[in-house]
Amino acid sequence: MRDTIRVGTRRSLLATTQAGTVADLIRTVLGREAELVEVTTEGDLSQTSGTPLATVGGTGVFVGALRDALLRGDVDVAVHSLKDLPTYPHEGIALAAVPTREDPRDAVVARDGLTLGELPVGSRVGTGSPRREAQLQALGLGLEISGIRGNVDTRIGKVRTGEYDAVVLARAGLARIDRLDEATEVLDPLQMLPAPGQGALAIECRSADVELVADLGRLEDAHTRAAVDAERAVLATLEGGCSAPIGALAEVVEGDEGDEMWVRAVALSPDGALSVRMSATGVPADAVGVGTRLANEMLADGAARLALPQQPDKRQNA
Repeated sequence: MRDTIRVGTRRSLLATTQAGTVADLIRTVLGREAELVEVTTEGDLSQTSGTPLATVGGTGVFVGALRDALLRGDVDVAVHSLKDLPTYPHEGIALAAVPTREDPRDAVVARDGLTLGELPVGSRVGTGSPRREAQLQALGLGLEISGIRGNVDTRIGKVRTGEYDAVVLARAGLARIDRLDEATEVLDPLQMLPAPGQGALAIECRSADVELVADLGRLEDAHTRAAVDAERAVLATLEGGCSAPIGALAEVVEGDEGDEMWVRAVALSPDGALSVRMSATGVPADAVGVGTRLANEMLADGAARLALPQQPDKRQNA
């Protein structure tokens, strides 16, 4: 086995920070040396060119290049935002661990310290996520929702310059790069359910590296893994495309007879006018089953008739 574990990452500040967190875990928990190896993805190049993310394949373009580097042997481990991972398995790749999750909620960065409810009618709000857009429209606040690309600094900068009145981002991303003080509001899941897997990291390696798979498994947080497994089962069952407005949030809580799982999910028409919102409970050991049954109930209750764009790769842009 190689002495130093090479951790593949995209070049953005958020990506390298996330990969650095995993490298630190490898050093402290596994007692192994780790180094970051930067990998350029088509998604990163499209951000600088201004090409819409959906045009180049959705958030999965960020995943593909890292997986290719892994399979070529250029890196030993790849770190992703879990919400970017397709819901189906990839041959030769193992999802070895999901560490403890950051707060999965969405956050608002608005001018003058305003909250969503305080923004005047007609205010321009930026988001690159159809899920967020549909839920913002469903709130009926009379906001103008506009697409936006770029890293966290770029998006916040558009608020500072007045191009946007507010942007909506993942709270976890702000927290990881020490920009949480920029948030003017953290959205309650009753207002906006996050993307399946939001706030969690995925640690992948080659499935043939059996010893490394086992070692990385020590970085797993069982409650986080159960929660994201349930959320991703909802997404997979609803067959959400990369632009499908689907939100899901699962939590493991202490019950009278041991740990319990609570799952909430929503599927919306792109304009937010129609939605199917349901919840379910179960046990963490049956996380996939809980999420699958919930999604099937949603389909039976009308989610199948919503205008959810279908994409062959079943990714969720969030």
